[in-house]
Order: sequence, then C-alpha cells, then structure tokens
Amino acid sequence: MRNSFNIQSVVRENVKSLSPYSSARDEYVSDGSKMIFLDANENPYENGVNRYPDPHQRSLKSVLAKQRGVGVETILLGNGSDEVLDLIFRAFCEPKEDNIITLPPTYGMYKVLSNINVIENREVLLTNDFEPNVDEILKAIDENSKIIFLCSPNNPTGNSFSNQLIETLLEKFNGVVVIDEAYIDFSSEESWIGRLINYPNLIITQTLSKAYGMAGIRLGLCFASEDIISILNKIKPPYNVNELTQRKAMERVLDTESVQIEISEILKNRDELVATLEGIQFVEKVYKTDANFVLIKVDDANRRYNQLLENGIVSRNRTTQPLCENTLRLTVGTEKENEKLIKVLKEIGNG
Repeated sequence: MRNSFNIQSVVRENVKSLSPYSSARDEYVSDGSKMIFLDANENPYENGVNRYPDPHQRSLKSVLAKQRGVGVETILLGNGSDEVLDLIFRAFCEPKEDNIITLPPTYGMYKVLSNINVIENREVLLTNDFEPNVDEILKAIDENSKIIFLCSPNNPTGNSFSNQLIETLLEKFNGVVVIDEAYIDFSSEESWIGRLINYPNLIITQTLSKAYGMAGIRLGLCFASEDIISILNKIKPPYNVNELTQRKAMERVLDTESVQIEISEILKNRDELVATLEGIQFVEKVYKTDANFVLIKVDDANRRYNQLLENGIVSRNRTTQPLCENTLRLTVGTEKENEKLIKVLKEIGNG
C-alpha cells in the first residue's frame, strides 16, 4: 500500500495559487437569529429564501458526516454529481496537456466533461466480464495521466468491480482515482468511504438522486482527504447548493427509515424482475446487477426498444456502447410498473 502520494503533485499550478472568492457568509458564521444582516445586498424582507444559503452547507454536512463515519472536512457537496466531477477535472487536469482514463462501457458524462475541459480521454475497454483491465490501464498511463474514473456499481452494466483490481490501481497509479458510487446503496459491496484513510489519492462520489429518490433537487456528494476537499473548495462556486436543496436534502437524509424501506422494496422488485426476465423468449442474457437497474441482451435492441416505447414504456437502448450490442437497460420500477413491463415483454415476444 502506497501512502506517500502527494496531492500537490497533480494539482494545476493556477489552482495552487488561486485565492477563492470570499462571500459575505464566509466572513460571518451564525444562525442569524439575532443579527441584522447588511453585508450581502440582499432583499431584507423575509420570505424563506431571501438570504443567501450557507456556502458550506454546514448543517447538512454534519448529518452526512455522522451517518458515513467521516469528518465534515472530508465532504464536498455539489449541484449534482456532475458538478463535483467537473470540479475534479478543473482542479487536476491542465487543458490540452493532461489526460484521463475511462473504462467503457461506463457513465457518459466522464467523456463529455473531458471534451468540455479539453482533456484527452483515453478509453480502456472493460473485459468481457465487465471488469477493469488493469494491465491495459497501466499501459495507457503516462506522466500526464491525472485521473482514472471507476464507476462501481457500473452504469450501464450494473456490476460492482473487484476490490482487488481497484486496490491495484490505487496503489500503482500516481494520480487520482475516482470511484463513482452513485448506485452503492443497492449494492452488496461496502462503500470505499471506510478506506479513504488508506488511500490519499482516492475520491468517492455519491448522489441523492438514486436510492434517496431526490434526482429533482440535484445534490452530489464527494468524499476525499481533507487536502483534496480543500482544493475543490477553492474552485467551487460560492453558493453552488441552494437553500431549498439543502432543506429538502436534510429532511430526507434524516428520514433513514423511509429510505431503507424504499431500498428494500426496490431490491425485492429487482430480484423478482430478474427472475421473470430470464423466462422472456427474446431475452438472451440477463446480466448480474448490483444496482437499481438491469442490463439485458435481446435479439434486436432497436426493435424491442421501439416496441416498448409504443406500449408506453421508456427504456434505455445501450446497443451503441462497447460490449453492449443489442442490450437494453431497464430501471427497476414499482411492483405495478414491473408487472406492466413483463406483460408487454411477453406480448411483443409472442407477436
């Protein structure tokens, strides 16, 4: 295990010397219950959102830190995980010079963000069983490789990556390893958050969009060493998480019982859906899943996608992705939605 990694060795020079914007609420921290605020040029008439939100989301981070067993200083919150990922690009990758490593088939925003930030994206395909090809990844790395993106459980394949393979990359790569755990709440594997202390080059991203059912409020979570979080805080917009999002997120993360009930129901529905899908005539393979969706290989993905659409069911056609020819990705719905899906699949299979 390598503990000598120095994050400053991969931070962009302009970020090292950057002085972050200091907002009015950075200079004075209080609940404001007995204060008159004349510092931020706000509308003084109270309506619940006339004041700027806490730029550091202190109350929400405090709850998340306690639930995850980490320090508040190891958490960054963003306007969805996509903002968090973009911040990581801008902190560590020099445009037109550096490169990242991604492992298709995987989440498409890594590639989009690499293009936006003018960063070369070196793609190393997963193996046929959807695991990282460590030997090929290490061959693709050079002195300008700054980040490896691992999505585990992976989207769109649904599987969790081997811990041993991830460990090898963390130990042998002299750069940042990002593990995207958007679907970790549905997985039988444990989050890598508990191992942050062992790997100074590890960043973990999570979201409230999936298991917490809060895709509409856009809140992404980032966990890393205090050094990494302090770097990301330097470049994040001062009020990137709005007041309404902070309030709604706080309500939801405190309601752990409801969240766990929904996760359990989704997992139950997932297992029933997988078992039924295996009996559908034109479904050639149902891939193992550790997420709230299932990838299936069918005889003709384009045809089956359109047939589902004609019957009021929107799926995701992944046939254009590497290693995913003639595949559809199906999110696990409610029990009634899954029943409708199966009914339609059986009908179009007999047509």
